[in-house]
Amino acid sequence: MIRNLFALLLLCIPVLVIAQKKDKTAEKMAKTITVEDMKKHLYVIASKEMEGRETPSAGLDKAAAYIESQFRAMGLLPGNKDSYRQQYPLFRDSMTGASLKINGTALELNKDYQPQTNNYAAAMRFSEVVFAGYGISDGDKRDDYKDLKVAGKLVLIIDGTPADYKPSQQGFASPASSFGKMSAAMSKGAAGLLIMYNNFPRRMLNTNSNWNMNGYKASQTPFTFTISADAAAKIMGEDGKNLLDKMKTGSLATKTYAAEVDMEYAKISKTAYASNVIGIVEGSDLKDEYVFITGHYDHLGKRDTVIYYGADDDGSGTTGVLEMAEAFAKAKQAGKGPRRTMVFMAVSGEEKGLLGSGYYGNHPIFPLEKTTVDLNIDMIGRSDSSRHQGDSANYVYVVGDDKISSDLKVISEGVNKLYTKMELDYKFNDPKDPNRIYFRSDHYNFAQKGVPIIFYYDGMLKADYHKPTDTPDKINYNLMVKRTQLIFYTAWEMANRNDILKRDIPLEKPRGF
Repeated sequence: MIRNLFALLLLCIPVLVIAQKKDKTAEKMAKTITVEDMKKHLYVIASKEMEGRETPSAGLDKAAAYIESQFRAMGLLPGNKDSYRQQYPLFRDSMTGASLKINGTALELNKDYQPQTNNYAAAMRFSEVVFAGYGISDGDKRDDYKDLKVAGKLVLIIDGTPADYKPSQQGFASPASSFGKMSAAMSKGAAGLLIMYNNFPRRMLNTNSNWNMNGYKASQTPFTFTISADAAAKIMGEDGKNLLDKMKTGSLATKTYAAEVDMEYAKISKTAYASNVIGIVEGSDLKDEYVFITGHYDHLGKRDTVIYYGADDDGSGTTGVLEMAEAFAKAKQAGKGPRRTMVFMAVSGEEKGLLGSGYYGNHPIFPLEKTTVDLNIDMIGRSDSSRHQGDSANYVYVVGDDKISSDLKVISEGVNKLYTKMELDYKFNDPKDPNRIYFRSDHYNFAQKGVPIIFYYDGMLKADYHKPTDTPDKINYNLMVKRTQLIFYTAWEMANRNDILKRDIPLEKPRGF
């Protein structure tokens, strides 16, 4: 009985250390995080001059320059050798021309067909088309390519799924999604792909691709056009009439059709650059281990003359990064600096698909195995109007503290209990949550590399989320300060504790989006 009690007390020691002993230096430095400084930074970052900070854009570059100037003024060291920037390339394709002919008849763009904007520039001619039904390949569950030889050929499939089929995965990675079907055609060796949609076209063609980092590919997807039901009938003849009804009744088999098909696509490609802005406060005896504080400084830019200011999303997180950077820098200047090196990274490209943090994860400046944690901040300046429990002026959503490391939750809750006494709301912490918040900000590119993370978030504010009305005057600066101080205290504990965080919980990876 006594032995068991002693063992229990040993387990409680880390919690008791956090819960009983405040750090006077940490308290002093936390007080440097103020409403006045928050307003000063945010009214610049989310100003008209920044033009919404789209990745890439002149406004984004202005914001990067401002963040870098603040890091310099605070005394932070450059995070990328002698530079505060980690620059990465972005690529964008713009269509300059396209054509599709079937048996010598030219079809009409946006009426009969649309090319995929990620096609490579090419002109192809085929003398036959292989019809592969729904074009689904899903392991043992279903394979519409069974007994078909499509290597080097043009394949025709239809959108949708049969009524009796349930995909093994959902979302973007589903074998029944457009991406899944293109991947299946690629794996079977198809050279070209026609996807027939009902009620075509569902939207006008966007002749510009999104900015992305896939300028160079290890392999190419098939040369792909989407087509109307009438266009499919020109290939399949009588079989193509009422095609969807025939597929629903299972009365149409896969087969090869003789048809002369001309496909052509031309484009120009542009290259631009964006940057992650990185400043560091060097540690002392554990300086070769790292604590990351991240927040994305990009937003949606502007549409015509309408600016999407992005004050909460994520000017608030960027401001929090700046304020914590200053607090740690002042501690260092006072001879009370952190044991581990603090890395403050303002990330770009989050709104385009976590591009900047993804680039960092694949091109790390500091060893990921020596990175003890990433504390990521994406929206901490507002209150969630849909939250009807607790104190709306004293909460923050916490995501990821019980994943990857069993140390995290204990430290997070212990620090909060000791210093800030906020309501830590775990509503969005379940990876199965329909909002999938765990996978939707920059922390995830650290998590999937095995780095423990905590993500701080104020909730999905539907009234202003991704709208031009997300402006600095709507921020609750007192609440933003308190949330930032919570994160600061957590970072302080991470930077100064004896041991690097354990990595003892397997990462749960998403099954598609």
